[in-house]
Amino acid sequence: MPTLEDNKHFWGNEYGWPSLGEEWSADWGGSFMQWYGTILPRIAAYVPTGTILEIACGCGRWTQYLKNVCRHLIAVDLSPRCIEVCKRRFGDEARIEFHVNDGTSLRMVPEASVDLVFSFDSLVHADASVLTAYLSELPRILKRTGVAFIHHSNLGEYARLYASINKIPWLEKWLQMFKVLEQDLHGRDFSVDARRVETWAAKYGLTCISQEIIGTTKLWLDCLSTLVQQDSPLARPNRVLRNKAFVQEKANLKALSWLYGPNN
Repeated sequence: MPTLEDNKHFWGNEYGWPSLGEEWSADWGGSFMQWYGTILPRIAAYVPTGTILEIACGCGRWTQYLKNVCRHLIAVDLSPRCIEVCKRRFGDEARIEFHVNDGTSLRMVPEASVDLVFSFDSLVHADASVLTAYLSELPRILKRTGVAFIHHSNLGEYARLYASINKIPWLEKWLQMFKVLEQDLHGRDFSVDARRVETWAAKYGLTCISQEIIGTTKLWLDCLSTLVQQDSPLARPNRVLRNKAFVQEKANLKALSWLYGPNN
């Protein structure tokens, strides 16, 4: 799985960003449909708001929407190239500030200043060291009523299974050939899953209030974790949902984009 340096090199140097990240929303019919059909309904209870922190903003695929639901937006990314693209793209937006970080720290964010921490489709490529580093920062920067919405890997749920299969090369090829085993793990990391994120959150003074586990037709690859301060009025026992309908949700939005997409 990719390391922090691998991610920094790939997203900052190797990857061409042919459509500024829009290519990653093609299965939804574009970022417009993905934002309004998939993402916004999941964070609607927390926006509009005062200050949003976007972790791993890339070239601004979600920045373009987040800026409209807050008074102040802080966007960080480990790629200087991506931050330069964002500065050019949103240069006339006084409410946004951009920072290059080291991929793990948020030193540029003041204490108790953030209402919503947001990261979608980026930290799915992060390993345990990166996730725990960011989670350890959140209690410092979140307001007491603040919320973090983090999209991350759930591949750790299958770590033992894949470790066993990998010991038998012919078995792995056979399972892939007959489409029993997922061939493309989409750069997810085996050191992260929903349960570990919930445990790490508690260690650093946070509480998971919901975790939506999603994925492909074969694996629960990803998780959407919502976290708050342990003393937050929003704190409650965690609610975990394995959403079997997510793949169909994506397909429906792509179909609807023909009718309702902004370019149709």
